[in-house]
Order: sequence, then C-alpha cells, then structure tokens
Amino acid sequence: MGYDQLRKGRYSAAHQVYFVTTVAQGRVAYFNDLWIGRCVVKELRYLHDEGFAQSMAWVLMPDHLYWLIGLEDSLDLGTVLKTLKARSARAVNKQLGRRGSIWQRAYYDHALRKDENLRVVARYILNNPLRAGLVTDIGEYSLWDAAWISNRIGRINPALQLN
Repeated sequence: MGYDQLRKGRYSAAHQVYFVTTVAQGRVAYFNDLWIGRCVVKELRYLHDEGFAQSMAWVLMPDHLYWLIGLEDSLDLGTVLKTLKARSARAVNKQLGRRGSIWQRAYYDHALRKDENLRVVARYILNNPLRAGLVTDIGEYSLWDAAWISNRIGRINPALQLN
C-alpha cells in the first residue's frame, strides 16, 4: 500500500490510542545491532518523557517498529511519527557514519476502538520477536517495553480513550 493510500481518511485525535507500524527504508535490518536499536529506543523515551505521546508497548524488530501509543494534547499522530523518525534517523546515521533516510515515509496506524483490549494488542506487539523466530522467550529480546510489565515506561494516562 502506497503513502497516499495510507494517508487517505487519516484522522488524529488527542487522547486517542493508536497501534502504529513503521518500517525501515528498504527493509534494511538496521536494528539487528543493539546499539543502533538503542538510538531509536532513546527517541521513543524522549517522546514519552516530554509528554508528546504515552508509550504503552513497543517492540523494535530488525527492520520495523510496532508501537502502541496514546496521544497527548500537544502533537498529532503525524507530527509524533515525524519527530520520532527524524530524531532517530539523525542518531542512527551518526552511529553508522552515513546520511540519508532510515525510515520509509509512510506508516500504518490503527485507532483502537472501545471493544479492543489494550493488553491484548500489547501482547500481540510483544509476541512479534517470538513469531519471527528471533527468540524463544521475550526476555531474551532486548528492544521492547510495555507499561504492564515494567516500570520503565510508567503509568498509563487514564484520560486516553478508545474510539
């Protein structure tokens, strides 16, 4: 699906929960390297800590990111993703001594509905390294986090809503 198709009908709402997938440019497996992956993790935490988006769960796969987030008041979904991609691309490029795009321009998003369970979606996200055969236990995988499992992300904002 092309960039324009993904944007068609996209609407971003404050306090809405989204499941987002974004992919590395050319599906290059940049994030097989733990230190390159940590560059992206640092930017996920920045967006969370600065109050732009509330990370509920995420997993950084070798060539893509799954992220369950709640939007706060300050930024729309497109701006949050643009900020993540720009900041992480600068950090990754610096580590790799290169220039250019790290992420594909497009991303997939799904606004969660009231009948969807956040924990079920989080489990789906966290099971991706297992389904991909990268590990046999999520504890063996380094590039993930979830609000229900660790204290690293923090508490979930009760103002977040599902459609």
